[in-house]
Amino acid sequence: MRDWTINGRFLAQPGTGVQRYAWEIVSALDDLIADGSPWARGLNVTLAHPPLASGAPMLRAIRPRLLPGRPGHWWEQFTLPGAVTGGLISLGNTGPLSVRKQIVCMHDVNARLFPASYSLPFRALYRVLQPALGRRVARVATVSHFSASQLEAFGIAPRSKIFVAPNGHEHARRWSSRFAPAMLARGGPDTVLMIGSPAPHKNMELMLEVARRLEPDGVRLAIAGSLDQRVHQGGAATFGGNVSKLGRVDDGALAALMAESLCLAFPSFTEGFGLPVLEAMARGCPVVSSDRASMPEIGGDAILYASPEDPEAWRQAILRLRADASLRNAKIAQGRARAALFSWRDSAEIYLREMAALDGILAPPLAYVAQA
Repeated sequence: MRDWTINGRFLAQPGTGVQRYAWEIVSALDDLIADGSPWARGLNVTLAHPPLASGAPMLRAIRPRLLPGRPGHWWEQFTLPGAVTGGLISLGNTGPLSVRKQIVCMHDVNARLFPASYSLPFRALYRVLQPALGRRVARVATVSHFSASQLEAFGIAPRSKIFVAPNGHEHARRWSSRFAPAMLARGGPDTVLMIGSPAPHKNMELMLEVARRLEPDGVRLAIAGSLDQRVHQGGAATFGGNVSKLGRVDDGALAALMAESLCLAFPSFTEGFGLPVLEAMARGCPVVSSDRASMPEIGGDAILYASPEDPEAWRQAILRLRADASLRNAKIAQGRARAALFSWRDSAEIYLREMAALDGILAPPLAYVAQA
């Protein structure tokens, strides 16, 4: 029997793209194991988690196991290792230093690339913890080839340890579109949707300037998202009359906003992946994105790009989508096709293969190969 444990600390954390990734990978792993994947032969997987307000998740093949204690770094570093009898998968950027037979998914190096977005305690912790993990654990997963190159460039993990298991799109296709009454007036064919926070790397300031320039054209900006002050820091912003702050929205409202809006704007200076881009493509919402970091890797030629430092380029791209229905329809079709290339099940199978290799069942795992 091959014993593996999944680090369930993410279940007790606020939901962001990292926690979405962790849950969808766990769910897809569970399906693969229950469906009899050959890579799961003889595999026994436990999801070890701290106390949860909502109770343990229901899974088909993976067994939840409650471990007492507060769900923080202490639980992860000192309580969790005692429950690990074989290998460990940590999907949320960090894991216990004492477990060497471990796969840790490090989603990005944003705290290095854009330190102004992150609190000092967070930056200090990650500057020490992530390189230490990169040296000690067996394998380091990440979500894009861009992130893989940055993990190597910053000396966090050697190339030979890194593999890429991207985010998937299927969860966004399952969303049921619904508007809260207070949000009915916020979307529409003349509304640009932005999903992000005031953290500087999200580049909200650019979109506020773009909104100011678009106001004479009758275009509005709706901003969904909030700032996790335990991790991020952001400055004050000035919002014009054609800008709506939606705060945190649920999946149903997000689906409705994507269906109703002219496009999604994603102006980040850096991202590990850029999950909202993939979600928008899956939902049939055209995207105008920054041309930096991982975004071209995710969007390919299915989306429009502009420099995150050029508000006029953003204004022109948005007005092109509004004026040219054939262009907008083409980007919707291309986006759906592009999104289908990113599958949670495919990424979960990558993890299964890596687990098997560490158990000595396959040839040694392939090292990360940089894209040309």
